[in-house]
Amino acid sequence: MKELSLHILDIVQNSLEAGAGNIGILIAEKQNDDQLIIEITDNGKGMTQEYADRVTDPYVTGRKTRKVGLGLPLFRQNAEKSGGSFTLSSAVGKGTCVMAVFGFSHLDRPPLGDMAGTFVLMAAANPKVRFSYHHVTDSGEYRLDTAEVNEMLDGMPISEPEVIRFLKSLIRENLLEIKSEA
Repeated sequence: MKELSLHILDIVQNSLEAGAGNIGILIAEKQNDDQLIIEITDNGKGMTQEYADRVTDPYVTGRKTRKVGLGLPLFRQNAEKSGGSFTLSSAVGKGTCVMAVFGFSHLDRPPLGDMAGTFVLMAAANPKVRFSYHHVTDSGEYRLDTAEVNEMLDGMPISEPEVIRFLKSLIRENLLEIKSEA
């Protein structure tokens, strides 16, 4: 995948298929430490330790439609190629946490991509799921929680075109304010 936001989208899809009702996304751009950290947590059905240990093997997948799963293996490979690391922790009945650390300035690190568009797409397509987004840079931080957004919308669906445009613009403006690369 050419952008890390597409990896995030893929992992969130895994979370949704695992029945998650709450999904958290943390992006930490630590340029001073030369790190880009991406962490996705969910409260889905979780995995056994045995399965979690094997899930980054491309020939291990929980999907019934195909025998190969490349999302997590490619995410791990991209992190490690950039001098970073990858961890996955999961507990049956509690959920999963995927964390990748990338070398921020490393030539092999893919760009972060369109986090505003990715987040709004996920939220609009899954209105019953609570998404939280926390983005940290050396200049500041930004948070957005769909539970708060839905409360402000007072019954208007988050999937309405005007709401989608507004949320994308809101996220982009706030990411510019904290000097994010997204």
